[in-house]
Amino acid sequence: MKKIKFPSAQTILLLIAAMVTLLTWVVPAGKYNQLSYDKETKMFNIKNGEASKTVAGTTKTLDSLGIKIPIEKFTSGDIWKPINIPNTYEEVDAKPQGFFDLVKSPIKGIIAGADIIFLVLFIGGLIGLMNETGAFDAGISWLAIKLKGKEYILIILVTALISVGGTTFGLAEETIAFYPILIPVFLAAKYDAMVALASIYVGSCIGTMCSTTNPFSAIIASNAAGINWTSGLNTRFVAYVLGTLICIIYIMIYAKKVKNDASQSIIYDQKEEIENLFKNNTESNLQLTTRLRVILFIFLLCFVVMIYGVAKLEWWFLEMTTVFFVGSILIGFVARIKEAKFIETFVKGAGELLSVAIIIGIARGITVIMDDGMISDTMLYYASHITEGMNKGLFANVLFVIYGGLSFFIPSSSGMAVLTMPIMSPLADTVGIGRETVVDCYQYGMGLFSFISPTGLILASLAIVKVGYDKWLKFVLPLVFILFLFSIVMLTISVYLT
Repeated sequence: MKKIKFPSAQTILLLIAAMVTLLTWVVPAGKYNQLSYDKETKMFNIKNGEASKTVAGTTKTLDSLGIKIPIEKFTSGDIWKPINIPNTYEEVDAKPQGFFDLVKSPIKGIIAGADIIFLVLFIGGLIGLMNETGAFDAGISWLAIKLKGKEYILIILVTALISVGGTTFGLAEETIAFYPILIPVFLAAKYDAMVALASIYVGSCIGTMCSTTNPFSAIIASNAAGINWTSGLNTRFVAYVLGTLICIIYIMIYAKKVKNDASQSIIYDQKEEIENLFKNNTESNLQLTTRLRVILFIFLLCFVVMIYGVAKLEWWFLEMTTVFFVGSILIGFVARIKEAKFIETFVKGAGELLSVAIIIGIARGITVIMDDGMISDTMLYYASHITEGMNKGLFANVLFVIYGGLSFFIPSSSGMAVLTMPIMSPLADTVGIGRETVVDCYQYGMGLFSFISPTGLILASLAIVKVGYDKWLKFVLPLVFILFLFSIVMLTISVYLT
């Protein structure tokens, strides 16, 4: 019998899109009223379906709506997205999505996700130019010699640094740029691509799961919950340190097993394919010349500038993409690549990541179907009623699981925060715990599910590495279970001992 092959990332997402389309026929359509602040007029806008009205931008208005968020959070711009107004949910006319809505959703998703898609394509172009110059081969050969016998440092350094980026400024989508760079380095260190994938992706996930100063989760969620973002910060920092340590140890145990015996690799059957794909050349005869050093410096500087811009200058995808575009031009100039060859190489490099871009678009299309079918708010409404009558320990842990489930339907961390916190955070008052616990439940639930969520970044990341989703699950599910128990312990301690 022919062995059944696990479906590709694109097929998995299309199947999920079909399932969500069917849900729009079963789940009642519903909507919360939404509140947004206009800085120019200093007024609130309340949207009820297609209708909207303008009201005074004052604390009195917030009190009348049952929103316990200081007015300063709106006027300062800390909350810039529309938030759901508590106790305003109502069912609306059903908008079930049909076959044509399903087949149009990937296109709509690609249009909606154009910002991140162009970032991915420009990164691909830059990587193509780097391969053309030979700077990667020379640099990897040099690094392999320097790290001989100390290769484990790679795992600790990469996982820890990326997790720091995750916990401080929400390093997530940007990590897609790191795979083509770091996978050859890990392969040169005699690890498999799974170790590289895990160090990058797990590092990002644990960082965002235990966010401390991340403006896209910890800070915006605290603001939307009506509390200062420093509330519960100590607990989150402890969770971050311990969680990152757990992840590093887990990756290192697997990495040591693979290094000692390559056949123990989960992706051993792809060893030759992946090594050829990433042109792992540890025996390169290329010398790390001054010109190649300058090229590598420009390349690394692109990431330094990108990270600084996101963390300090409020940059987003447009600015990040521009950085890689400018970096590509500079590298082409230093490497003296002719104009026709430059364009050909850049376009070919971008084409290498086109499948990743399509995956991102299909995933975004699933969100489009839910929004058009108006079932996201319905999920939130019923989820908020599940915890009624629970004691505080059970409440926290059930809410953590609920947030994990909701993250499948609302994969955006900032979107989840502004849509759910005004509804969920008042529930903490009814069981006698601080609202910072609800923020923790949100972060742990979203963060833990992001390790495996097909509507998140994992499928796009796997597409770059050419690793199947089934093999990733085989690797990561034991870690997810460990972190699930860890989250329960942290939430229980925070509820009863703080």
